[in-house]
Amino acid sequence: MKVVMAVGGNALLEKYDKGTAPEQIRRAEETAYKTIEIFRDNDVILTHGNGPQVGAIMLQNEYAASLTPPMPLDVCDAMSQGSIAYFLQTAFGKVLKEKKIEKNIAGVVTRVLVDKDDPAFKNPTKPVGKYYTREEASILERTYGYKLKEDSGRGYRRVVPSPMPKKIIELKIIKDILEKGDIPIAVGGGGIPVIETTDGLTGVEAVIDKDLASSLLAAEIDADIFIILTAVKAAFLNYGKPNQEKLGEISVEKLKKFMEEGHFGSGSMLPKVEAAIQFTEKTGRKSIITDASHLYDALKGNEGTIITL
Repeated sequence: MKVVMAVGGNALLEKYDKGTAPEQIRRAEETAYKTIEIFRDNDVILTHGNGPQVGAIMLQNEYAASLTPPMPLDVCDAMSQGSIAYFLQTAFGKVLKEKKIEKNIAGVVTRVLVDKDDPAFKNPTKPVGKYYTREEASILERTYGYKLKEDSGRGYRRVVPSPMPKKIIELKIIKDILEKGDIPIAVGGGGIPVIETTDGLTGVEAVIDKDLASSLLAAEIDADIFIILTAVKAAFLNYGKPNQEKLGEISVEKLKKFMEEGHFGSGSMLPKVEAAIQFTEKTGRKSIITDASHLYDALKGNEGTIITL
């Protein structure tokens, strides 16, 4: 079975983690132990988010601007791809060896084509970086001109443009690694956003949603299933309220209706639902939204949100 498994930011950082390298490797290891058996008999592409990490890189740039030139956001995306791939290679490589699964794992620095006229450039919505209180957010808005938005009751985060992914530039390289029986780590953080210009491909200041980029990748490699691992075991209606309701197996049509009714947070579950719908509509195959602890139950149809036509 050919699988694309999109791993959420919680695989590397929990909300109150400091974000040190050993801490992120340890979190990645925890995720590896929970999911490693899917790699044994399947061809798996691993993708990942980068919101907290790219936000940290941007902060480091700002604080060190008087000493070294700050890098633009596309370069920060590339830096986060490299560091997160290293964390995942270290953690999953260790667990693969321990479980005697003879596969190599390697990161592919991946560019993703976007439309230079995408309306997202005029309306930033993608959360990056750490969570702030309302008071801290106000200071950042006044000091740096950032745009911050409240994120699903968890605090305020900086938002940046998030254009739609159109094409994965390194697709052939990703396919080659997969076909050799190894594990590519690809479209990290949604990929490095690039546009077509008269001089070739050029990076732009944005962050592509990793679930939407992962969905595109899953469709383009003809995956049998698309898995989105997140912090909760399924998608919910009325999440966090006394009347919350877990969504199990559900059709694209019904899920679209709930999405249009505003049941999913734009900074959390909404892009996952959109990504799952896109893959299932394009391919007619299942998408799964769950957490790492319930992955195997979800694959059996007993847990998670399972999206079908």
